[in-house]
Amino acid sequence: MSNIKLKRVYLPAARTDGYRILVDRVWPRGVTKAKARVDEWLRDMAPSDALRKWFGHDRERWQEFKRRYLKEIGANRAATQKLVDTIKAHPNFTILFGAHDEECNQAVVLSIYLKRRLGR
Repeated sequence: MSNIKLKRVYLPAARTDGYRILVDRVWPRGVTKAKARVDEWLRDMAPSDALRKWFGHDRERWQEFKRRYLKEIGANRAATQKLVDTIKAHPNFTILFGAHDEECNQAVVLSIYLKRRLGR
């Protein structure tokens, strides 16, 4: 069983990344699609605009952001199932994100959800 890999989209793509899935609502600033080497952009899996703007990458709001985003993920059944199906089809995958903070961002929360859902 493979680990869920997380990586900033600004870092160079590596062969070990496998299938690269971007989970940002908006395309990351300053990155061309060719350089990003994204296999699939699942913007519907990103936090809602309202939640994203409320959070604003403020670490004081991190715990509440996690709670709210996990709730959004659970309510977004179609997009969540699409992501799960994609991961099952590509067991070697990396979730890409644009945030500067590598510890407090939507990809971290999504990986928590996926670990529970996929038993990893």
